[in-house]
Amino acid sequence: MRLYSKHHLVAVGAICSLLTALLIGGIVLFSFSKQTKIDNAQIAELVKEYAHSETLVSGADNSVVALPVIQADSGAAANGNQFNAAISGQYTQDEIQNISVYEKYNNSVVNITTEVMAYNWFFQAVPQDGGTGSGSIITSDGYIVTNVHVIEGAYKIYVSLSDGSQYEGRVIGTDSASDIAVIKFDPPAGLNLTPIPFGDSSDLKVGQKVLAIGNPFGFERTLTSGIISGLGRPIQNSDSVIIRGMIQTDTAINPGNSGGPLLDTQGHMIGINTMIYSTSGSSAGVGFAVPINMAKRVVADLIQYGSVKRGTISGSFVELTDNIASYGRMSVRQGLLVSTLDKNSHALEAGLQAGTEAVQYGSYRNYTVIYLGGDVITAVDGVGITSFADFNSLLESKNPGDTVTLTVQRGKEVLTMPVILDEKK
Repeated sequence: MRLYSKHHLVAVGAICSLLTALLIGGIVLFSFSKQTKIDNAQIAELVKEYAHSETLVSGADNSVVALPVIQADSGAAANGNQFNAAISGQYTQDEIQNISVYEKYNNSVVNITTEVMAYNWFFQAVPQDGGTGSGSIITSDGYIVTNVHVIEGAYKIYVSLSDGSQYEGRVIGTDSASDIAVIKFDPPAGLNLTPIPFGDSSDLKVGQKVLAIGNPFGFERTLTSGIISGLGRPIQNSDSVIIRGMIQTDTAINPGNSGGPLLDTQGHMIGINTMIYSTSGSSAGVGFAVPINMAKRVVADLIQYGSVKRGTISGSFVELTDNIASYGRMSVRQGLLVSTLDKNSHALEAGLQAGTEAVQYGSYRNYTVIYLGGDVITAVDGVGITSFADFNSLLESKNPGDTVTLTVQRGKEVLTMPVILDEKK
């Protein structure tokens, strides 16, 4: 049997005590680490709670207070510190912004479906499925902004919310010059709607991050992100309509996104997604949105009047062609010929001259009477015009009573004259 001295026993006891302490410390550390570990579900819940922690306050004009961008290093309050601690190492700042905006406003984007009238083999009118698109809730009582082409020709309009409920909507007003329409449904008592706040499109920058929420190909409330690729784009929407100042974005916009919101990283609506440039009909990375500052005026007029109050020059005009210019021995080949002017037109008072020589224009069986010899409008406020689309787009943002400066060709003389705009009938 081996004998141990007193020193041996003391050393063995010290080693055992140290091992015991290390073991207990390891257990406590493991327990603490396990308690502080937060899984993805908990993080998502925190993001959701944070995203809904602020109250939207609507004013008399349905404006909404600005919402702050979530900053990863904010932590001003205890909850903020916990939130930032939870997401540390889990999500990037860019992802936090995406999640926050989506959590706040995806329920504010609706899916719009329509029914149109068609005729069967017996020439009887029968309803059938029409188009689909998106819309944004802009007031708590059910007003929605979308595109005209989403609801065009609709016999019935249906609005589907995020909870799966569906309501019939009605048209409040449409404006083809901006492709903006306002519809409304009547939410039942107790249904709380969250309007998307309008932003400001006057200070946007190329390269700025933007988000789009919509219903592409029927996939409801889809989030895509990208940047602003260009500003001030004039896009021809039809033969007679050019929408100026459009926002170009590489954010994926596909059929079904039309009418949905284009958002900044604070969740403010800065545009209304309207069209894509594509040879296949699918997103090619070139989408366009109507700037919200244009939409604000249009939406306000549609809700108040059912139409947009725009300034115009009361009269009839002819888009010049080489044939007309040659026949009339004109010194210019492009512009709008002033054929007639209404007798109460402000333009007539300002000195604009209409034509006096009546001629038939068109085919032998299908012609109109125009008057030659009048002024030719070549520019509005210094911006040259060659077509009706140019002319209409330059007056789109003008109100009745506004003054514009016309550049006109009168024979071989170039004149400029201020003209007060009439109210468009």
